[in-house]
This record gives sequence, C-alpha cells and structure tokens, in this order.
Amino acid sequence: MAKTRVLIIDDSALIRSLLTEIVSRQPDMEVVGAAPDPIVAREMIRATNPDVLTLDIEMPRMDGLDFLEKLMRLRPTPVIMVSTLTEKGADVTLRALELGAIDFVAKPKLGIAAGMQELGSEICDKIRVAARARMHRVTGLPAAAALAGAKQAPARFSSTSTEKLIAIGASTGGTEAIREVLVQLPADSPAVLITQHMPPGFTRSFAARLDTLCRINVSEARDGERALPGHAYVAPGDRHLRLSRSGSNYMISVDEGPPVNRHRPSVEVLFQSVAAVAGSNALGVMLTGMGRDGASAMLEMKNAGSYNIAQDEASCVVFGMPREAIAAGGVDEVLPLSKIAPRIIERLSQLGIVHRV
Repeated sequence: MAKTRVLIIDDSALIRSLLTEIVSRQPDMEVVGAAPDPIVAREMIRATNPDVLTLDIEMPRMDGLDFLEKLMRLRPTPVIMVSTLTEKGADVTLRALELGAIDFVAKPKLGIAAGMQELGSEICDKIRVAARARMHRVTGLPAAAALAGAKQAPARFSSTSTEKLIAIGASTGGTEAIREVLVQLPADSPAVLITQHMPPGFTRSFAARLDTLCRINVSEARDGERALPGHAYVAPGDRHLRLSRSGSNYMISVDEGPPVNRHRPSVEVLFQSVAAVAGSNALGVMLTGMGRDGASAMLEMKNAGSYNIAQDEASCVVFGMPREAIAAGGVDEVLPLSKIAPRIIERLSQLGIVHRV
C-alpha cells in the first residue's frame, strides 16, 4: 500500500525537525520535504506532489493564510494547520478552516519539543484523516451588508424556554458545516446545543465568529445558564456539554467528566442528555466527523422520540460520524449539508415553532 506523502511547511527549524521525526516513524507515511516558507514550498509541491501538507500560519515572505487561499484555488490539497494557542491564533485558525484547511493542531506554549512528541499520535491521526478527506469548493461567507442587520431581526419567542430543542454533533470539517446550518436559522429558532470536537482556547473564538454571522445569538456554553430560544451554545473545549432541566426550563451543564469515546467534549454525552431530558421534543443533527462519537446516543435520542438528520457522504469532509449514526439506526433522514437547515425550519414551522424566513 502506498504511503501518505507529507510536506511540512514551517519557519521554525525545530518544528520542522520534530514533525519530520514524528511523521517518519509511521509505517504508512513518509515526509517528502520540509520547507521554511511558502515560496520554497511551492517548488517542493510541484516536485514532490504531496498528499497532505502541514502548514504554519505565521511565516516570512508569505503569510500562511495567503498561501492557503492560493493553494485551495489553484491546487486543492488537504492541509493540517499548525496553530498557536492564543486568541489571535484561534481566530486565524478558524479563518484557515473557512479557506479549506481540513483540521489543525495547536502547538504547545511551553516545552515545545516534549509537547510536540506528546501530540505525535494526534498529529498522525489527523494526517491520516486529511489524506482520505473530501476536498470541497469553499463557499463564501455571507456578504457583510447582509449580516449588518442580522441581529436586528425581530425575535418572536418568549424569554422562557420552549419545549423544542436542536442538538448538533460534529468533528473534522464541522466548524464550516455548523456555520452553514446556523446562518440559515431564524431568530425564533429553538435553543441549539452544539458539541464540536475542539481543544480549549478555540471554542470561544469559534462561538464569537458564529455570533457575528447568525440571526440567533451564539456563545460558548456556561454551566448553570438557561438554554433559551434564539440562542446557540457551543461546548467549551475540554468540557462536556449536557442538557438538564429545572422546572419548565432547559438548563446547561458543563463539566470535566472523563473523556467519552476519547473525546471531551463528547457528542455521546450531549446526545445522551438530550435523549433523557428532551425526548420527543428534540431534533438531532450529526454532521461531518471522524469516528463514531455520538452514534449510540443518537439511537437513544431516536428511541426517545426525537427526529434525527445526518449529513450525507458527498457533502461531508469525513463521513465517519454520520455513517456510524446511520448504521446504528439512529437517523431518520440523510441530507446534503445545504438542505439540513431548510429541513429543520420546515419541521419546526409545521409545528408552529418558527416562522419561515
């Protein structure tokens, strides 16, 4: 079987050396080059024809984002971003995902050599996923003019929770899939709870970015707050998100329980709580992602009476999580990403929960 050919692009000689060592240890991978900047990388790409790139963001001669944008336009290639764990690093990384990067790895702040070695298996797993990922044409964000008045849309819901609730799970490719769903939801949408596999330091920026684009309000979930209509809540990195109840109100719980399916936050944890608390009042959505996190719990949701949608294979970056949910029997309908939000709105409007927009 042919090895996955990896090109490393980073201005740090230490990072280039560490990544080369980590990747070269894998029997199914080979490093075909290591470039100190995008200018050198362009010639290496032509010469070596890599399957996957690892790409630093801050580099001399050409910014990583500028290079990524040109690459995706001229020669779409799976890219894993190597990011810094800072607020600015998180914002830039999210922009890279918008431009078509498959995933990212956060560099450790201290003890870079030891930290990168600890991240070795995660890095290699993400390279393997990227090598098999579907490259999709990047769709532009909604025009700024259209967004300017988004939050001014009249809200037609009360300040107390309604019975209906939407739960979304996603992993690789999920940041852009979630965006595409949320930007289409009306201001009077039921509360939306979201678990996206993402490390700490990135979920707050992710939620803030979505909040600027959506009619509904989007925030990082906080323990003990009410889940209100017209709001979406993103599980914080490295914390599980659960739904609970207090009287007639849906409540949010955030905790540091042990990883489930190797993940924290875990889609399984969110979906199990939604099955137990919301039952037939829930609508579940499984978006693109690697693995099977949430598949069993989505079946629990269905058995409790929820209506569940999975993203179809053709529109997924990675079809793993939707495939497993479908195989488990927990999915009512499989749809392309572009049709998921309209279908949610259609079902809710039939119930008189939202007004069509």
